Amino acid sequence: MAWVFLAIAVVFEIAFALGTNATRGFTRLWPSVFTLVAAAAGVFTLSQALKTLDVSVGYTIWTGLGSIGTVVFGAVLYKERITLPKLISFASIIAGAITLKLAAGI
Repeated sequence: MAWVFLAIAVVFEIAFALGTNATRGFTRLWPSVFTLVAAAAGVFTLSQALKTLDVSVGYTIWTGLGSIGTVVFGAVLYKERITLPKLISFASIIAGAITLKLAAGI
């Protein structure tokens, strides 16, 4: 169940990051409300996952996959470019998350 909570937390992390851009510096009400709810829900579901998972594994996967998702959806929604350095960074994040999972024996 911890992995389910972590997956949900990742979705909220991506929503939070993308929502932050839509708030225009928290000057738009509904995007700001959405962003704050997504942030709170992400932290809550992460905390549920961390009841079982090591914080080093859970937090790294949460932030890593959240970062990757944000870049991918940022490219789709906001027309941001995905460059070779970004692709290399994605691969590094994924490799690090896999290595942490294997090292933790989970």
